[in-house]
Amino acid sequence: MRSLIAPAVALVLAGAVWAASLAPTPEQTVGPFYPSVLPEDRDADLLVIKGRAGRAQGTVLHLTGRVTDTSGAPVADALVEIWQSDTYGRYLLPKDGALGQRDPNFQGYGQARTDAAGAYKFRTIRPVPYQSRPPHIHFQVTHPRFRPLVTQMYVVGEPGRENPAWFGSQHVRDTLSVTLRPAAGEEAGALSARFDIVLVPAR
Repeated sequence: MRSLIAPAVALVLAGAVWAASLAPTPEQTVGPFYPSVLPEDRDADLLVIKGRAGRAQGTVLHLTGRVTDTSGAPVADALVEIWQSDTYGRYLLPKDGALGQRDPNFQGYGQARTDAAGAYKFRTIRPVPYQSRPPHIHFQVTHPRFRPLVTQMYVVGEPGRENPAWFGSQHVRDTLSVTLRPAAGEEAGALSARFDIVLVPAR
């Protein structure tokens, strides 16, 4: 019996060490385009704006993930905010006042609360490049018990230059990059991505 207990205890201890070793999600700058005025429609579906019949242009992306602490425990009721450019590379007015074509049916910003398992989900579009930057989606995650996190999600394999002074190293970008896959059971051509987030307790 003792010979069976020892390996079991070792596995439990090993699991505890692994769970405690989750690295916090790297921080990024908030960037210049966090909305100065939040849109009236700020739900988790960025493809449809309430009161409008049209739908956003671009490839549909079902974006999901979990928010946890460094031990792997879920963080429930965290506020997850995302913002990104439309399919033409334009952010919301008035912050992005650049001339050019815009998609009036893209919400551009959304919010979701994590559930008891720490899970969140959004329906948005596949991020597109603009200027020299690679495709990305901005995130801000807040919870009273944890340090606020501002970061960005990138797409694996997409080209684009980063200014290390603003957005960190290539290693950070690789850490924050996700693979896009076909979204099973969703509309034709839709993609899916999973972006898990690890928060650090507030001090």
